[in-house]
Amino acid sequence: MLFDERPKEDRRELFGRDREVEELKRAAERPLVVLTGIRRIGKTSVLKVALKEMNRPSILIDARGLGPNYGKREFYGLLAQAIRPSLPRLADLLRSVRGVKVLGMEVVLVWKREGGLSLVELFDRLNERKAIIAVDEAQKLRGPLSTEIKNAMAHAYDYDRNLTFILTGSEVGLLWEFLGTEDPESPLYGRYIQEITLERFTEDQSVDFLRRGFEEVGRSPDEELIRKAVEWLDGIPGWLTYFGNACITGKPDLEEIKRKAVRLALGELKNLLSGRPERYKHVLRAIAEKRRSWTEVKRFLEEREGSTVSSSVLQNIMENLQRMSLIRDYSFLDPIYEAAAGQL
Repeated sequence: MLFDERPKEDRRELFGRDREVEELKRAAERPLVVLTGIRRIGKTSVLKVALKEMNRPSILIDARGLGPNYGKREFYGLLAQAIRPSLPRLADLLRSVRGVKVLGMEVVLVWKREGGLSLVELFDRLNERKAIIAVDEAQKLRGPLSTEIKNAMAHAYDYDRNLTFILTGSEVGLLWEFLGTEDPESPLYGRYIQEITLERFTEDQSVDFLRRGFEEVGRSPDEELIRKAVEWLDGIPGWLTYFGNACITGKPDLEEIKRKAVRLALGELKNLLSGRPERYKHVLRAIAEKRRSWTEVKRFLEEREGSTVSSSVLQNIMENLQRMSLIRDYSFLDPIYEAAAGQL
């Protein structure tokens, strides 16, 4: 169903992404691929559909479960969970890997130093089955284990010709910062990585998506309501889906749906900014209120803080917000986040 808010896993459920799925399937012959795009653009759906159609053994890690200072327990816990669905195809191979215990349909990973799991060894063995290792929201791998993970990936890039890594990222700048292909200190320095970027739907695609979604559930769509929603949601599939689902499960009241969507986005924004100084919220609020120049944003920030703010501090904040894919220059990439930022 088009209005199902869960990531799609079958091509028949996926709207308007045939080209991107085929591109990802072709790119999977390379050692390392990144799939990027703003939040709710449909990266996970494209990834899951492509993995299903390639019919190669795959391990899909949802890195959103990692905190900023994650340790081996958290990482290997997620890895074990990701391996489980592929056990029928990989169990015999995994039993021969040091630090891996296969117990029926469960897998236990031992990470202690002596006799513990080596990612390099794991990748070498997965190479024998032409496996794919996918990481959703891979920028979350930044942290204490990032160098260890990248060292193993660099080894696989050079020696495991049948193994493919596919990394998705909504915070695009942070994802490339993690990979460090332009950082001489990074294990992946200088490696070629193919990037596939998911773009928004066009206005016509957005209208068609909503019409088809309503028709699927036997509803006759209100064309004026669809046009207003398309204008507001700016071609972002996840928000179009949210709107469609809200209409078929409740009253198709655009203003009420807007309020709920903005409330949801506000919670997500606060979560993204947790642990960062309050001035990040002030800068986003300034941009949401249409401050479109350095001078205007700086003046707003200083008025909020009641003190002068150095240009270097503001520059750092702006760069970080762009790396998080929240803004570009002085504009939001997502209109719902823009409305939410006005309430920070």
